[in-house]
Amino acid sequence: MTDTAMNPHAVEPEALKTTLEGLLGTKAQSIQVVREEVTLTVRAADYLEVMQSLRDAPQARFEQLVDLCGMDYQNYGDGRWDGQRFAAVVHLLSVTHNHRVRVRVFCPEDDFPVLASVTPLWASANWYEREAFDLYGIVFDGHDDLRRILTDYGFIGHPFRKDFPLSGHVEMRYDAERQRVIYEPVTIEPREITPRIIREDNYGGLH
Repeated sequence: MTDTAMNPHAVEPEALKTTLEGLLGTKAQSIQVVREEVTLTVRAADYLEVMQSLRDAPQARFEQLVDLCGMDYQNYGDGRWDGQRFAAVVHLLSVTHNHRVRVRVFCPEDDFPVLASVTPLWASANWYEREAFDLYGIVFDGHDDLRRILTDYGFIGHPFRKDFPLSGHVEMRYDAERQRVIYEPVTIEPREITPRIIREDNYGGLH
């Protein structure tokens, strides 16, 4: 259920789109309304400035950062994607105006993806940016404690990247002689498993 359906005082998506167009001008690469949700795409160079405007401008007043996550667009759309590979997606909420917006920003480089940190604007971005760094390898410039949060300190790679092997790069076990946990190269042979489907006779009423 959408905000407008739940609350008649919520801002209509098209009205919010018009407000953001007037506020951001050319700093908005695109503003789309799909399924009554507003998605704003901005350039990495404008990201921090745009986010500050979204938080502070009287007509926006997005006081809360609800979520931030990484994205890997490798092989997106059956391999037809020709844009940058990595992006961050942020969900903002305005309690003042009762509206929401999704902000998407692509990292300029695929080999070393970097974006500005928005932790100076919203403290709640702290752990979300650490998660995006851990799982996707996106570096957030200006984050004062950017380190892994879900994987172990000795973990190699970023497990949510599309090219990360399903079995990982290393495996760990307890070594009784050394009396500690050690990491070793993965010994599991990669394989694809195709499930076998067995249905009863006359399944679905077919004869």
